[in-house]
Amino acid sequence: MAWTRHAWQTTPRPPVNLRTDQPHSARMYDYLLGGKDNFPPDRDAAEQALAGFPYLRIATRQNRAFMTRAVRYLATEAGIRQFLDIGTGIPTSPNVHETVQAVAPDARVVYADNDPIVLTHARALLTGTAAGRTAYLDADLRDVESILAAPELRDTLDLTRPVSLSLIAILHFVPDSDDPYRLVARLVDALPAGSHLTISHGTGDFAPAVRDQAASAYRARGVSAAPRDHAAFVRFFDGLELLDPGVTVAHRWRPDDQVPAGLTDAQVSCYVAVARKP
Repeated sequence: MAWTRHAWQTTPRPPVNLRTDQPHSARMYDYLLGGKDNFPPDRDAAEQALAGFPYLRIATRQNRAFMTRAVRYLATEAGIRQFLDIGTGIPTSPNVHETVQAVAPDARVVYADNDPIVLTHARALLTGTAAGRTAYLDADLRDVESILAAPELRDTLDLTRPVSLSLIAILHFVPDSDDPYRLVARLVDALPAGSHLTISHGTGDFAPAVRDQAASAYRARGVSAAPRDHAAFVRFFDGLELLDPGVTVAHRWRPDDQVPAGLTDAQVSCYVAVARKP
């Protein structure tokens, strides 16, 4: 049974080990967004990263704002009604289901993340409209087959119809040794024509020295960090049709009046793009 809004109340859960003695990228992200669901190791690691890249909070918030604009566009303009968000992070409003179900109440959303603290907050991810559905999957991006075979996904989404796949601020935590291109390609291959891929990814193209310092701070605390350049980012979209404005920096992708004036590419340092599977 999928962990839908209704099933969550009757499905028992095993005890969750939050592993609060070590930093996790989702909780560091929560701290950078001003959240409270983080612990001293997360805050210490984030502060060290901030020392290397003082604009990290700006980058994090612009990344989040891009996600909202992208899924709203896909629900409004592209007519997408199914969303798979991998690397969800700790629920921060507005989340994907809040954004897309405000446009299309019948939209269906599956969230996936491997941080146990996100699992403890999954109830917040499972509140949606009466017409739509939401589900949460406790899974790791590196285990694509378990994601695609999960009943939480299969019971919620129809993989014969277009799906929006979101990989927001997660791939820069996947080192080359885990072959992130293979992971993305396998996920896209499982989706039908008309599906969309949305990615945001940290880069050092605009501030190389700062990139190296921030990435080193993550790695020093056991969190993989692999910022990639423009060419490496574009590879994730091989075989897909990029939507306007193509590959750009987060605050430049279809900006709205919520984007602060005067932001620089170096401050945001995050490539983004949305593409359609032909």
